[in-house]
Amino acid sequence: MKRISIIFLQAVLVLIGIVALAILIRFPLTEGRAANLDLLSIYFNGFILYGYATSIAFFVALYKAFRLLGYIGQNRVFSSDAVKALKSIKYCAIVISALIVLAGLYIKIAHDKEDDPAGFLAMCIVTTFVAVVVATAAAIFEKILQNAIDMKSENDLTI
Repeated sequence: MKRISIIFLQAVLVLIGIVALAILIRFPLTEGRAANLDLLSIYFNGFILYGYATSIAFFVALYKAFRLLGYIGQNRVFSSDAVKALKSIKYCAIVISALIVLAGLYIKIAHDKEDDPAGFLAMCIVTTFVAVVVATAAAIFEKILQNAIDMKSENDLTI
């Protein structure tokens, strides 16, 4: 892969991280019931803190994807570091999907009966699906890469 493509993809990952961080900071201020609250009450809401805790796995996965692109740029695709990065991405995606499902279940059970949680639950379903697809893709790539590394090491031993 050309070096410029790797740099472009890494820049896209950084941009995704910056946008996600901006959303995490700005969104609680625009939420409906935040109009009458002070900053401390807004950001120390249990559900907002849960979202921040969930975002840790997202940012770890972004960092590991950035590192994986670095390995590709250094022609170290067939290394144990690349396999570890894919494994971390897979685990992060699994954690994210589980935490989103828990948030959806909490909202479904504990929401006010006058509120309609359909939009939030639809977002939970879509983001869980995306996280599961990412986890599946990372697992497949991890297995393929590990098999390639194993075949390479077997060939190096026979020579």
